[in-house]
Amino acid sequence: MDIRSYIDSTYLKTLSQSGLNEEQNQEVVTTLVEEAIRESFKLVMIRPEMVSLAKQMIVNAASNVKVGTVIDFPEGNATIEAKLKEAAQAIADGADELDFVCNYEAFKNGAVDLFKDEILKGTQLALANHKIIKWIIEVVALTDKQIIQLSALIKNVVISNCKEADYSAVFVKSSTGFYKTPNNEPNGATKESIIMMLENASPLPVKAAGSVRTYEEAEAMIKLGVKRIGTSSALAIVSGGKVQKGY
Repeated sequence: MDIRSYIDSTYLKTLSQSGLNEEQNQEVVTTLVEEAIRESFKLVMIRPEMVSLAKQMIVNAASNVKVGTVIDFPEGNATIEAKLKEAAQAIADGADELDFVCNYEAFKNGAVDLFKDEILKGTQLALANHKIIKWIIEVVALTDKQIIQLSALIKNVVISNCKEADYSAVFVKSSTGFYKTPNNEPNGATKESIIMMLENASPLPVKAAGSVRTYEEAEAMIKLGVKRIGTSSALAIVSGGKVQKGY
């Protein structure tokens, strides 16, 4: 199976996280984009400040690779207004896809209406601008019951307010890959969490992100039914290698 069309090749570290200066960080992004163009990956997923650079490179190369970015990453606890402002700027800079971190903590604290309003307004903004949106629920921070509830809630908001033709443009995504777990335990997608998401988000598509570190794991996720896979080691995975650490 050629999995390249499922791959969101990802680099989301800040300067402090990477230990690089601005020029070095930009070089990493440039290399990521060049690799994605060469390998025909579906998308490059980068931080908002790098969107314009990536978009121009892809346009210059006449490539079909898409540019994605993250919104309110990685905590997801900003106001709805702040998220929409960040998303609008990313759209203006040329982003094709927006991966929002949903306010899962608000949901866990009982603010269900705030959560639903965020999903509705973010989705409406993306669809009005013909963009794909993915809602990151951060499975490792949730119980199984909460994974089921959040997946179903996002689905219900979309089904109640959007056209059926738009369902395929609204994803539920497993993880940021940046959540701090005890003892550096895995912080991304698992088979169990993805199955719960697929069963409860359908007909919305699902993206598996984090902890997919081999070709075999990626293929298994695709066979389960995911439509995208986020990884910071795209080339190694599609080439059959194994990644020990990272997103």
